[in-house]
Amino acid sequence: MITYGATLDVARELTLFVAGVLQAERRRRGTRRGRRVLTPYRQAVLVLRWFRDATPIHRLATDHHISVATAYRYLHEAITALAACAPDLHQVLADRCARGDTHVILDGSLIPSDRVAATTIKTKGRNRGATVHLWYSGKHRAFGGNVQFLASADGFPLWTSPVLPGSRNDLSAARDLGIVGALTAAAAEGLKTLADKAYHSAGIGILTPYKKTAGQPPLGPRQRVYNLLQSRARALGERAMALLKTRWRALHHISLSPHRIGTIVQAALVLTHHERY
Repeated sequence: MITYGATLDVARELTLFVAGVLQAERRRRGTRRGRRVLTPYRQAVLVLRWFRDATPIHRLATDHHISVATAYRYLHEAITALAACAPDLHQVLADRCARGDTHVILDGSLIPSDRVAATTIKTKGRNRGATVHLWYSGKHRAFGGNVQFLASADGFPLWTSPVLPGSRNDLSAARDLGIVGALTAAAAEGLKTLADKAYHSAGIGILTPYKKTAGQPPLGPRQRVYNLLQSRARALGERAMALLKTRWRALHHISLSPHRIGTIVQAALVLTHHERY
């Protein structure tokens, strides 16, 4: 066996922040001093290695001289504690209104996961009534969870939603999670939302491109110009999820329970916010 050194490319301040969150969580749970194998700082290093490099759990357990079960427990504990620090949707929208922003960007993303056996009955489309995989996205042709997110006008992630199965489309996900209602209320305060065609007819204040329907004449010059300008402004929103996935490689493929995907993305959002602010 060969022993070698390695460097984790995250700031020490971020590690101290995570350690502080974990220390607060231990106090909340009433954990007595000396009852844990790892200190909050060492646990923070373990968690950041998983988020940053997607280091396999068995390697983390070996490196930190703990069992695989303990490594999983420490990881899940940290994910939950970090996600609890994520901003609330209404809080984010109120803050953007107070800053004088003209708009935010809404989009959805599939976070890939391992194959999941759960099934559901299809209620729409040509194969209505057929049994399909609940966590399989036909659009992306992959298993995973649907996560909605809001981005600022310059493409920085502001908020991420809980997860819904990958078979759910973006519009139904946004409605069921209460996002449409919150954005409609924000539009009344002057904060518009830019979204793609998947959110067509979502609600007042959620601006989507014009769609050409079958049997209708082609889009006019004004509609095409509007679509072009809207698309260019909205494209910056895709940078938000790209920033999260690029910075935190654990989001490339989730091997934990798919029901934890939303919490994991929220924890990654908290880490990203702390690095920026």
